[in-house]
Amino acid sequence: MEHTNSKTLAEQAYARGAYAHLVAGHPMDKLSTMEAIATALSFPAYFGRNLDALYDCLTDLSWLPSGEHVLIWGGSELLKQADPKAYLAIRGVLSDAERALAPGGDRADSRRLTVALSDD
Repeated sequence: MEHTNSKTLAEQAYARGAYAHLVAGHPMDKLSTMEAIATALSFPAYFGRNLDALYDCLTDLSWLPSGEHVLIWGGSELLKQADPKAYLAIRGVLSDAERALAPGGDRADSRRLTVALSDD
C-alpha cells in the first residue's frame, strides 16, 4: 500500500491500464468504511457487510472487467484515529485480498486488486 494523493494515484492506475476505484467521503467507522469500499467496487447486493463478506467480495470481483483494479482509500487516517481496531481489521482484509489475488495467490484469476492509501 502506497501513500500519495487520490488524483495522482488514479492517473497512475489509468496510465498502466488499470481501473481506479475511489472510496468516497471519509468514513470514520467500520460499517460506513466497508459500505464505501463496496460502493467504490460496485459490490453485488448480496454483500453481507461484515469482514468475511468484505474479503469474499474483494477476492471475487467477477462483476468487474479483467485486469488490475486499484482501490484508492483517501482519508484512511480518520478511521485509524477514530477506531484503530476497525482500521486495522479493514486494512488487514485489504492486504489479505491483495495477496490472494496476486499472481500465485490462492484466489488469483484475471483480476488483480491493488490498494492505495491517499493522503487526501
